[in-house]
Amino acid sequence: MHAACLLAFWVGVSWPAIAVCFVLYWVRIFSITAGLHRLLAHASFKTSRWFQFALAWGATMSLQKGPLWWASLHRHHHANSDEEDDIHSPVQDGFWHSHVGWILSRRWEATMWKLIPDLAKFGELRWLNRFHVAPGLVMGAACWGIGALLERAYPALGATGGQVFVWGFFVSTVLVYHATFTINSLAHVYGTRRYETKDTSKNNWLMAIFTMGEGWHNNHHFAPSSERLGFFWWEVDLAHYVLVALSWVGVVWDLKKPPRRAYEVGERAEAA
Repeated sequence: MHAACLLAFWVGVSWPAIAVCFVLYWVRIFSITAGLHRLLAHASFKTSRWFQFALAWGATMSLQKGPLWWASLHRHHHANSDEEDDIHSPVQDGFWHSHVGWILSRRWEATMWKLIPDLAKFGELRWLNRFHVAPGLVMGAACWGIGALLERAYPALGATGGQVFVWGFFVSTVLVYHATFTINSLAHVYGTRRYETKDTSKNNWLMAIFTMGEGWHNNHHFAPSSERLGFFWWEVDLAHYVLVALSWVGVVWDLKKPPRRAYEVGERAEAA
């Protein structure tokens, strides 16, 4: 995937290709943080079965394996955060393993079904977990089709099927990879700690921007059941804002708030 990004020097670039890359980046980042993380792994809000599947499909387009695999391993991570059996701890195994080595490791290939009995009942999620490459392939074909359509209908734009495919599929996916993986690696190394948790999780405002709130990692490890990761008004949590807007029209509901003690401890920490 990384090497294929070099094809960009061959196919060139255009505004439509950059736009598709941009849109697919944010759609998948939102689907990962809202769908895989806040919904499936932590059940921090509720939604309909169809929107749950839509979020899982969007997240699986990121080519980070299946949604049930992802949720089960994330629950395992929280139970063992920065301990010897943690899946991706920079403290235990170093930066490379915590960033990308863990997802390539044969040790963590299997879905931990015992950790997700609440999710295993959904047949559509089990199907998606089994055929997790399907959404990515559909997305790639769509990128090529959009580019080919633009090439034929609007040649002045300079877009081609191959160009939109390279930027929308390869470049955008690699950007999503590293945005996601920095939370496993860098968010346990760089940032600030408001809460004394059992691990080394840290808050990092820059990571929070390009992951739609995931950078408030110390907040999250202090209160993992909270849908909102940026607890205070100045902590930008873009996914939370989108979910609140969706709650206004009934697409999602029962968004779990940070516990009162999170603000009590946090206010004391800010005052100090």
